[in-house]
Amino acid sequence: MLITSETLLKVRYSETDQMGVVHHGNYAQYLELARIDWLSKLGVSYKSMEESGIMLPVFAMDFKFKKSAFFDDELTIKTTLQKIPTIKIIFDFEIFNQSKQLLTIASTTLVFVNSKTRKPITCPSYLIDKIKEY
Repeated sequence: MLITSETLLKVRYSETDQMGVVHHGNYAQYLELARIDWLSKLGVSYKSMEESGIMLPVFAMDFKFKKSAFFDDELTIKTTLQKIPTIKIIFDFEIFNQSKQLLTIASTTLVFVNSKTRKPITCPSYLIDKIKEY
């Protein structure tokens, strides 16, 4: 039961170096955009999660860069939930260009944290319910 969504974005000039290649540091933001979009498509607002006292800091992030992305490329970020979340939630990503070439493979592990105590907590039941409904 893997839930996958696709997020589209266009590479901006400011995200590239002098050769027009996307700087590797921008990929963390691309994955963040894709995760928030994944939650939104599931019907969960990240903003409302934070307002209810739940934060999702990144615990681990892994990238494998296969090909470069360039200024003005139209990227598709395929985001897949790896398994039902517990205290952590793990996403796998594939980033493709407009020619459907695989550019990057990545994964992120985030931990559910109580924003007041800064201690790990279990995944909220409403998120588990949405995942099971999908």
